Amino acid sequence: MNVFVIGLGLIGGSFAIDIKAAFNEAVLYGVDASQENLDTALALELIDFKSEINELEKADVVIVAIPVDATVKVLPDVLDKINDNCLVFDVGSTKEKLCKSISDHKRRRNYLAAHPIAGTEFSGPKAAIANLYRKKTNIICEVEKTAFKLQEKGMEIFSRLGMRIRYMDPASHDKHIAYVSHLSHISSFMLGKTVIEKEKNERDIFDMAGSGFASTVRLAKSSPAMWTPIFKQNKENVIETLDEYITNLKQFRELIEKDDFSSVYKEMEDTNHIRSILNGIV
Repeated sequence: MNVFVIGLGLIGGSFAIDIKAAFNEAVLYGVDASQENLDTALALELIDFKSEINELEKADVVIVAIPVDATVKVLPDVLDKINDNCLVFDVGSTKEKLCKSISDHKRRRNYLAAHPIAGTEFSGPKAAIANLYRKKTNIICEVEKTAFKLQEKGMEIFSRLGMRIRYMDPASHDKHIAYVSHLSHISSFMLGKTVIEKEKNERDIFDMAGSGFASTVRLAKSSPAMWTPIFKQNKENVIETLDEYITNLKQFRELIEKDDFSSVYKEMEDTNHIRSILNGIV
């Protein structure tokens, strides 16, 4: 099985590691705009060979793991170059615009829109790790538009990697992911920004930072090259979630300003319910 991974960062590299472990017959080919990433991936044995998009005709599976703005541009070219029995899936965090961009492509049946909910704050081939996807949810969109035999091929890969499958339409996916992922990253970036700006005048502030602060701003170490296109493609949903978040922050501030700490307590107590929700999915 010839597997081409386009984009050899954390997500693509981790797929390469796990597919090599799960499929003895898999041969991994790497495609990346960065020669340094290709060399690193080869040295780390994430891939067996360096390659390029013009060689996709021999691919059995193509994984597109690049920023979502680049995926919109690259995916039609990928579909142009593959053979009729090849499965192509992407791993992007937005789906509606991408699915629309190739809706009329002659090889739409070869494409499976996927979004594995997995990752870390690190990037690049050296960030790739084994078992990143085990017990993680993989959102599949418009599965009915993918040829059944290629659906089966994709599900076999996801199953061997230990992923849980959920099906969702692209618009719902983008709306929901704005709340549980995109807003989390914005919050982390802006908290980090606030503290960094304060630190300019108070050098000791980071000496007081504990595990709570570290976990909250962890996502602020994520790649701007990946996240700026995500916010751009999902702009409408991101703005909606930000408006709701800002409203809640303002209301919480007003409660503190008014010394209404019984309501502050009640707000936090009610939100504690999220513990029981997350216990069922994490």
